[in-house]
Amino acid sequence: MSPVNPASADPRFGEAPEAPRRPVERTHHGHTVSDDFEWLREKDNPEVLAYLEAENGFTEAATAHLAELRESLFDEIKARTLESDLSVPVRHNGYWYYSRTIEGKQYGIHCRIPIRDADDWTPPDIARGSIDEQVLLDDNVEADGTDFYSLGSFDVSVDGTLLAYSVDTAGDERYTLRVRDLRTGRDLADEIANTSPGATFAPDASVLFYPTVDDAWRPDTIWRHVLGTPGSADVAVYTEPDERFWVGIGLTRSERYLVLDIGSKITSEVRLLDAAHPLGEFEVVWPRRNGVEYEVEHAVVAGEDRLLIVHNDGAPDFTVVDASAAEPRERSSWRTVVAPGSGRRIEQVDAFSTHLTVEYRRDGLTRVGIIRLGQKSDDEPYGPLEEVEFEEPLFQVGTGGNPEWSQPTVRLGYTSFVTPSSVYDLSLIDSSLTLLKRQPVQGGYDPQQYEQLRLWATAADGTRIPISLVRRLGGASEERPTVLYGYGSYEASIDPAFSIARLSLLDRGAAFAIAHVRGGGELGRQWYEQGKTLTKRNTFTDFIVVADELIERGLTTPSVLVAQGGSAGGLLMGAVANMAPDRFAGILAQVPFVDALTSILDPELPLTVIEWDEWGDPLHDVEVYEYMSGYSPYENVRDDIAYPPILAVTSLNDTRVLYVEPAKWTARLRTVGAPVLLLTEMTAGHGGVSGRYERWREIAQEYAWMLDRLGLADTPPATLEVTS
Repeated sequence: MSPVNPASADPRFGEAPEAPRRPVERTHHGHTVSDDFEWLREKDNPEVLAYLEAENGFTEAATAHLAELRESLFDEIKARTLESDLSVPVRHNGYWYYSRTIEGKQYGIHCRIPIRDADDWTPPDIARGSIDEQVLLDDNVEADGTDFYSLGSFDVSVDGTLLAYSVDTAGDERYTLRVRDLRTGRDLADEIANTSPGATFAPDASVLFYPTVDDAWRPDTIWRHVLGTPGSADVAVYTEPDERFWVGIGLTRSERYLVLDIGSKITSEVRLLDAAHPLGEFEVVWPRRNGVEYEVEHAVVAGEDRLLIVHNDGAPDFTVVDASAAEPRERSSWRTVVAPGSGRRIEQVDAFSTHLTVEYRRDGLTRVGIIRLGQKSDDEPYGPLEEVEFEEPLFQVGTGGNPEWSQPTVRLGYTSFVTPSSVYDLSLIDSSLTLLKRQPVQGGYDPQQYEQLRLWATAADGTRIPISLVRRLGGASEERPTVLYGYGSYEASIDPAFSIARLSLLDRGAAFAIAHVRGGGELGRQWYEQGKTLTKRNTFTDFIVVADELIERGLTTPSVLVAQGGSAGGLLMGAVANMAPDRFAGILAQVPFVDALTSILDPELPLTVIEWDEWGDPLHDVEVYEYMSGYSPYENVRDDIAYPPILAVTSLNDTRVLYVEPAKWTARLRTVGAPVLLLTEMTAGHGGVSGRYERWREIAQEYAWMLDRLGLADTPPATLEVTS
């Protein structure tokens, strides 16, 4: 593998752009660093924009031979997708709510129809264009004339007459909030700029609460807006002064309390307000204590108001207790609902009039359990935890679409690598599951032609690292070109899920694997703790160990193994490029956090102070500084190794991982002859382009590049074989 950029040496592509070196020095803890490319941070500088456009032009030229493949991949995704489709209706306060898509339209349409039979909980079979249908919001109309569109807040008042919604048309996550009268279809005069998603009506719809962000894009303030009054009269009901914390607002399912959530990466605090008195003061449930995280849900047990509290005080993988709603700090009133331990990482509890749902992780997979509530004073308050069972070895399950306080079913979402996204209703009477909808795959799809496997790799310290893998059955050998995906930060779990687009990889003979590295949450809180701050290197070495395991098992080879990761997973990509470049035939880094030390050193940058609990504080802690400087990808670009081809993808308006990080990284990699391409979306944000067709083209572009690196660019997809 040559360390010389093959594109820059090929006259068909022209010369690769070279960013001028303009050294800027920074000094911390006695260390002085000269940064040649920090000037690329000047987003409004015409020279910076010209450089990014030049990189886009170079990438276009260097991948021009993939144009036909990109179009084929786009056509395959489009052909497999049912473009005119409906979501499963969700029942709430007299209506069935759903969204639908129309062929040729980029965005969804949010609708409802009235409930005809109050006793019928079976979702109606809605025909397109039903005479009862009311369109609440057509995202295509709202997005008309914009290059980017994102829907933020979407909240219907309890009485069903008002809709609060917010939109971002720049990609910078600053949303304009509006209120629509659903009786007339017209927007009211109430309009508030620069909000954050999460607006919530009080139950009587007289008041609308909404969050805003500070200059670092941290949601720091909850405002109270009285409908019909000017925004200038809005009252800040809470502002969080600690820059490590963010805020959010919501309403309990019981509609009894408004909930103000305050949280950092490691500490939380919840405040409640009687929802019948929205002009009142929020009261603290438990005062914050460093390292203690908790969430609160309102329940009524045997006629008594109780607060269900999921917390980690003395329980690393969390426990659930209930407390008196009147005196939640009085420990004598606490009762254990779900005990800690048992290899179970508790993630969420939801309360209904007759039962609770509990979401947790066990053996690296998501789980859902049901707890029945006592209805009389002499009943046991809580029944046993009844886990909902599924047969596949790998899957992902969770609750969703359950807004009603009293309902005889629990709505579940389910998927796996081979099972398309599915919606079930679980009966609370006999525990049976009714399949309501499975994501259609056009053109024929047979899950029996694919297999999913759970494998394990062993790290140098003896830790076993789970691997999830999917591939198409058949082939001359076990060895396959493979895409290895990783993330490993923020306790976020990357669970097996179906992807229509991924079929285009699998049907060309590629395998897809997820390395469940430390720093994620797949195996509980300790799994996360072992891959953050001063143990972050475990994330990178785990990924390399997984790559080695796949190679040693004969499942792939370095010449046809591509690494993929985005955002914090892009940091992982940059680190393994420096640490183990010989393991990979290519690296796809999506919105990559590759200049981590520079960003975390600057508290003026978006979200930096919030991130100190995740990465450490290198500004004030020399140990953290030296540790991060040892792995930050930009800081550690090497001139003594041959890098594999790298494609870095970013967005100009990204507020989470600024475009400048991959831009600087690309420029520095070029100085050592690395074969790197940079693609900048000039109108999008952190999530990439908006609109489903544009997103499919973005996927097609990335997949075409990966297939090229996998040696499969000229391989046609396999055809469907009918199984008995």
